[in-house]
Amino acid sequence: MERTSINAAQRPDVNGGDEVVGTGTQWRNWSGFWLLGLCNNFAYVVMLSAAHDILKTQQSQNGSASNSATMAVEFQDGNSSSNSSNSSRYDCNPVSTAAVLLADILPSLVIKLSAPFVIHKLPYGFRVLFCSATAATSFLLVSFSSTVWMSILGVVFASVGSGLGELSFLSLTVYFSRDVVGGWGSGTGGAGVAGALLYSGLTQAGLSPQVTLLAMLVVPVAMLLSYFLLLLPPPSLPQWRVREEEYTAVSSEDRRALMEGLEEEEEEEEEKSTPAEARAVGPLSFPEKLHVIRGLLRFVLPLGLVYFAEYFINQGLMELLYFPELFLSHAEQYRWYQTLYQVGVLVSRSSLCCVKIRNLWALALLQVVNAVLLLFAVRFLFLPSAWLVFVIVVYEGLLGGAAYVNTFYFISQETGDRHREFAMAAASMGDSMGIALAGLTAFPVHRYFCSL
Repeated sequence: MERTSINAAQRPDVNGGDEVVGTGTQWRNWSGFWLLGLCNNFAYVVMLSAAHDILKTQQSQNGSASNSATMAVEFQDGNSSSNSSNSSRYDCNPVSTAAVLLADILPSLVIKLSAPFVIHKLPYGFRVLFCSATAATSFLLVSFSSTVWMSILGVVFASVGSGLGELSFLSLTVYFSRDVVGGWGSGTGGAGVAGALLYSGLTQAGLSPQVTLLAMLVVPVAMLLSYFLLLLPPPSLPQWRVREEEYTAVSSEDRRALMEGLEEEEEEEEEKSTPAEARAVGPLSFPEKLHVIRGLLRFVLPLGLVYFAEYFINQGLMELLYFPELFLSHAEQYRWYQTLYQVGVLVSRSSLCCVKIRNLWALALLQVVNAVLLLFAVRFLFLPSAWLVFVIVVYEGLLGGAAYVNTFYFISQETGDRHREFAMAAASMGDSMGIALAGLTAFPVHRYFCSL
C-alpha cells in the first residue's frame, strides 16, 4: 500500500478535476480561466472592425485600398447611405459580411484541424507566450499598417492566436477542477460584449482607431498575468517541458520503486500491470487519436450544426433584416443585432453553474429552426418590427453559448482520463467548421436576395 501511494504521487495526474482543492484556490483558478477566455477572444472580436476602420483611413490618404475593402468599411462604419441607391429592396451592401467572416475564421480553423496532433510537443508555458505574442503583433500590425496587406496580416495573427489559444486552454482545463470550464466559457462570452463596447466607446470618445488599438495592448499582458500569476497549477502540469520526457522519468522511477523488495507473488502481478501502466501514462498514438475523434462526433456534430445555423443568421441574414421605419439606421440596426447576440452568448456561457443541458441535438434543432424562420422572414418580409428580431437574436445567442459550454463540460465529464486532454483540444474544431461552412453558404444567399 505504501509503494502504491508513492507511485500515484509521482505519476502525472491528467485528471486534475478530481483533486480536492480549497475554496480560495478554486476561485483563483476559475477567475484565471475567465480572464484567459476574455483575453484569448478579445483580439479576435475587435480586430476585424478595427482593421476596416484603418483600411478606410488608408484609402482616404493613399487611394490604394481596393473597392471591395472600401465597401466593407462603409458598411461597418454606418455609411449605409452609399448603398441606398442599389436596386435591391434589402438595401444590400455590395460585399456580403460573410467575406469578413471567412477572413476571420479560416486561419483559426486550419490551426484547430492540425494542431491537436502535434501541439503536445509544445509545453503550455510556451503556448501562452506564443498566443500573447500573436495578439500583441496583431494590434501593432493593424495600428501601424500603411498598406492593405499589413492590415489583413494583422487579422490573420489575431485569428491564429485565438485558435491556438482556444484548443490549448480547453485542454489545460483537465489539470484543474472541472468548474473552470464554466469560467472559460463565461470569459469567452464576455470577450464579445467587452470587445465591442470598449472599442466603440474609445473611438466614440475621440480616440483614433490606431490609438485605441495601441491601448488594447494591455490585453496580451493581462493574458500572461492571468496564466503565470493568477492560476495555481498542479505540479503535474507540463509548463516548460515536453510531456514525453516526464513520462519516461516517471516510468523509470516507478519501476525501480516497484521492483525493490517485492515478494515473488507480487512480481508476477507487476509484470502484468507494468505494460498497462506504461500505456496509461505514455503519449497517445495516432490511431488512438483517431479513435478519440470518432468518439467525439456525438459532441462535435451538434456543436458544428449549432454554429452553422448561428453564423448563417449572423453573416448571411442579419444585414438583410432592415426596417426603414425604425429610428435606427441600417448600420445601427446591424450593430445592435450583433451586440444583442453577444449578450445572449455571455449569459448562456455563464450559466453552467445553474443549469446543464445534456441533449445537444435539441439545441442544434432549435438553432436550425431559428435560421429557417429568419430565412423565410427575409424572403417574405412578414416580421412586423425590428424589436421582435432583437428578441430572436438574443435567443439565438443563448442557444449558441449553451451549446458551446455544455459540449466541453460533458466532454470533460465523459472522456477517459488518458484521452481527456487531447479530446478537449480536438473538439474545438467543431464550432470553427460550422462557422466556415456558414460563411461559404451565406455568399450565394446574399447574392440571391440582393438580385431581387
